[in-house]
Amino acid sequence: MSTASSATTAVLLVNLGTPDAPTKAAVRRYLSEFLHDRRVVDLNRWLWFPLLHGAILPLRSRPVAERYAAIWSRDRGSPLRAHGEDLAAALGARRPTPRVALAMRYGNPSIPSALRSLREAGLRRLLVLPLYPQYSTTTTESVFDAVEGELARWQDRPELRCIRDYHDDAGWIDAMADSIRRARADAPGERLLLSFHGIPERYARRGDPYPQQCEASAQIIAQHLQLEPAQWQLAYQSRFGREPWLGPATIEVLREWARAGVRRVDVACPGFAADCLETLHEIAIENTTAFVAAGGERLRYIPALNAQTAHVTALASLIARHAVDWLE
Repeated sequence: MSTASSATTAVLLVNLGTPDAPTKAAVRRYLSEFLHDRRVVDLNRWLWFPLLHGAILPLRSRPVAERYAAIWSRDRGSPLRAHGEDLAAALGARRPTPRVALAMRYGNPSIPSALRSLREAGLRRLLVLPLYPQYSTTTTESVFDAVEGELARWQDRPELRCIRDYHDDAGWIDAMADSIRRARADAPGERLLLSFHGIPERYARRGDPYPQQCEASAQIIAQHLQLEPAQWQLAYQSRFGREPWLGPATIEVLREWARAGVRRVDVACPGFAADCLETLHEIAIENTTAFVAAGGERLRYIPALNAQTAHVTALASLIARHAVDWLE
């Protein structure tokens, strides 16, 4: 691939985001940006903003900061950002993958700052890859909103392509199944739980395809692992607020299994491309505590694919298929 092609064609990897530090002030800024997004919370602004600024941000920022502090790396900071940087670097080193940049939907590096850096490097063709295998308006579409919002301000915008989802991509499925298989090769748990981030039920009722794509991903992964229906289950985590969310809830499934006599379980999170607060703390710490308190003995969290070679290979192939004519 020529240097000129590298300078004008780029891939923008986008993940959810992270605070800049595990402090109350940094977490409050991050949560404020996240919870102001209409794709995430579509309630009436006159009702939502007083609740957000009067109760949620003042009350939740400190405990959330404490959770971040429990997983924060002294050397590299946020695990989500560190894994994202490693993944972007590994993809950028592949050929014929073009220039690869990393951005966060909320927090830093922001989508506008990443795009402006690419523009300075001569950006002419842009492929956006949200690191969400399963599409949802609350995540994937929000990324597309932010990209379009920035490009709309440009006088000379690049040609744009967006990858909507890869929930059933063969390379990604193989990478997920192989990662789970290796982790369970030594003393597998009695059951495997595939946990996905939840969304409110009303989004699904309005047509968001997220639950169908989660179910499809889980089914294909279980088939690759040759698991019987009684050996695995799908569940949803990270509920927020009082309205009904997709179920069953991960923590409730784990408690039910423990009360039913299941002693050892394995948990994987196929909706998360990189480890973050929801996997390293919610699953590996909080859900482990709940499982043991209900009578279980061991919960083994199987890490996200992060920058594993198989993950890099799968995403490089995905990128190549969407930009094959750009790379020739």
